[in-house]
Amino acid sequence: MRFADIPGHEEVKARLRHMVDSGRLPHALLLEGPSGCGKFALARATAQYLHCERRTINGDSCGMCPSCLQHQSFNHIDTVYSFPVVKKKGKKTLSDDCIEDFRDFMRSNPYMDFDKWLETLDNINAQPQIYVEEGTELLRRLTFMSRKSEFKVVLLWLPERMMVETANKLLKLVEEPYADTKFIMVSNNAREILPTIYSRSQRIEIKRYSDEELAFVLKGMGIEADTAADLAKVAQGNVNEALKLSGLATERTKMLEYFTSLMRKAYARKVKELREWSQEVATMGREPIMQFLDYSSRLFRESFLMHLAVEDLLTMSKAEREFVNRFFPFINERNVIDLLSLFDRAKNDISYNGNSKIILFDLAIRVIILLRR
Repeated sequence: MRFADIPGHEEVKARLRHMVDSGRLPHALLLEGPSGCGKFALARATAQYLHCERRTINGDSCGMCPSCLQHQSFNHIDTVYSFPVVKKKGKKTLSDDCIEDFRDFMRSNPYMDFDKWLETLDNINAQPQIYVEEGTELLRRLTFMSRKSEFKVVLLWLPERMMVETANKLLKLVEEPYADTKFIMVSNNAREILPTIYSRSQRIEIKRYSDEELAFVLKGMGIEADTAADLAKVAQGNVNEALKLSGLATERTKMLEYFTSLMRKAYARKVKELREWSQEVATMGREPIMQFLDYSSRLFRESFLMHLAVEDLLTMSKAEREFVNRFFPFINERNVIDLLSLFDRAKNDISYNGNSKIILFDLAIRVIILLRR
């Protein structure tokens, strides 16, 4: 991964480049920021730049020397990857057990979608951690590891998922590092990192992509310009979220149709048609219904924000905006909280396997009342 391969973040790239060129790359560097903004790609690019044998005059790794080629295949001899994995009963649990899966994951998910990693681990309900055995193994490897480059680099993904025992194991290494070792950690939620680790790391905050930057990234991935612009407005700078939404384009269109239909029938007090609506929506199944209720709550919030007339607060696609432009006068301070509570309760009832037809019909009738406030 070269800096040139990563869209945006020019100031961060310049800072990382300067750290390496001046010999001031800290022994423990933490890149923190929201998911889907390219933090791990920046960490990889920094490690490759540090190891590159023929850095370019414009401040990037060459991409052609043996070190760069090893980095690009995720096999550099002086680079160690550490990341959350699922506990194995009665066995040591190490990142190396899943290293081939992780390499494939990095190839196909440069923006490091954690949900995709759960799918790779084949356990979407798991809570992957960095276990104490990992700390012991890192200490062992960094002590005896042979070295081809001037520095060994540990790329540690999601330090907030370190067990307390693991963090304590690594604390001494972070406080009193080996002279030839650099830790580059990447966090989606730095507030959950053990304070002793966090306070001993030099931190760089990575901002989310702007809507324009995200649209540019998506266009580079082959998504049409209009679609990319719509996705960028909704995804709030998160490349992973935008890609998920692009795969759900048909479903989102259907959700908007269901929402507009519900609001129009409820405002017109067409009870018979609302009953038919509830029966149709109920056929989607529990999970899609819950997603629809979440989607509806988002549109209520967007409709309420329209009263503020602050464009930067709105995150709607073109089709959603067209409807909300006409609908938002009906959502106000007298009904917005009750509408959100109503849809949240319905979602909770559905999650406990309540009768979808009854729950949705009851919701639709209550919407009639609330829209008239």
